[in-house]
Amino acid sequence: MIPAIGTTVSYPAGATASRSTVVHVADAGDGRRAVVLDETAFHPVDTAWPDQPADRGTLRAAGADLAVIDAVVGALPVDAAPADRLLLGAEVPVRTGTAGWTFVVAHLIDGDAPVAEGDVVDVTVDAAYRAALSAGHTACHLASLALDAALADAWRKDAPADALGAPAFDALAIQESRIVGDGSVDVYRIGKSLRRKGFDPEALADLDALSARVNAQLADWVAAGGAVRIERDGAALADRRTWVCELPGVSARIPCGGTHVTSLHELSAATVSFAATTVEGGVELVMTTTATRAEAP
Repeated sequence: MIPAIGTTVSYPAGATASRSTVVHVADAGDGRRAVVLDETAFHPVDTAWPDQPADRGTLRAAGADLAVIDAVVGALPVDAAPADRLLLGAEVPVRTGTAGWTFVVAHLIDGDAPVAEGDVVDVTVDAAYRAALSAGHTACHLASLALDAALADAWRKDAPADALGAPAFDALAIQESRIVGDGSVDVYRIGKSLRRKGFDPEALADLDALSARVNAQLADWVAAGGAVRIERDGAALADRRTWVCELPGVSARIPCGGTHVTSLHELSAATVSFAATTVEGGVELVMTTTATRAEAP
């Protein structure tokens, strides 16, 4: 039976292995089964905001290593009847954490894999892949803050502020964010809506100058080597989590369900580049962020 709090997750603390009990097994379609555990170190992709992809790894059950094909968020209404089907991925109609719902990590495996409710399994995450995504996600947050700061003078009206008090261009213009190994790709839309909020698109006329400003700020932050941590309200998948990064003179705090490095000392550099395309009604700006990890001593 799925616990009322859903799946307990240990990946926010950096765990890449866990021993767990299978609490539910469901048909996931396409010849796959969804395995729900009482707890897991496996990071799933969140359909509502799928910026960080799922971990890679295995479940060891009955002496066999079962490849996890994917991991997604699953959900059931709190008052679901026993016969109600677990909703998976894109089927989930609400954001993770919505009241009245129970949220779980669904590990998708081959449909013929030998696993059943009550089995004790060992979860093993590909630590190298996780480390690359964590570096990319931390660099993504830093780049968004540096971009906001670089565009602070482009606003003709007061705008909502980001975690450091600058006008929140990233939050107001973002269309898509995708974390990749040691980096990220963020897509922004500058159209009528953003212009009405007071943003001057002329600030994007010289993308080389913009990237130079952003990269200078990133270099200062990375050199400072601040600590990074995830604060969380609880251990359940649905509990609120916050990325906290210590920057010179200030702590940056951003709600985030992903994984991250534990210190900016783990990076030797973070840099961005920009490309802009004219689209109907405005401009599409793409920021590509690259994180270079420091070599282990």
